[in-house]
Amino acid sequence: MNFPADLKYSKEHEWVKVEGTTGTIGITDFAQKELGDIVYVEIETIGETIAKDAVFGTVEAVKTVSDLFMPISGKVLEKNTTLNDGPEVVNTDPYGKGWMVKIEITNPADLDGLMDSEAYKKHVGA
Repeated sequence: MNFPADLKYSKEHEWVKVEGTTGTIGITDFAQKELGDIVYVEIETIGETIAKDAVFGTVEAVKTVSDLFMPISGKVLEKNTTLNDGPEVVNTDPYGKGWMVKIEITNPADLDGLMDSEAYKKHVGA
């Protein structure tokens, strides 16, 4: 499994890449493996400010449907529209082309509550 060191991780298995005041958010390699083959991603929260830990969308896999939880508070600026026609990219490239949303970070202090890659590895027992 892959645990990039430049990302922050939530207990709900989302990752955040911070670039200035923008955060890119997706699900972790661990999460996509647990879900199995992803067949649909639904995100209808563009333009909304979502509180930390609130649901911002869902991921549907062959086995189950799972909520996506916002790891930090922010305004949803953009969703990854390539997932509309190719949601399976979340399985093949969860930290790259499989990102979910980009947000404007509204409470940078939320980042302090996230895990680094080593802590996340321990969290998932890797």
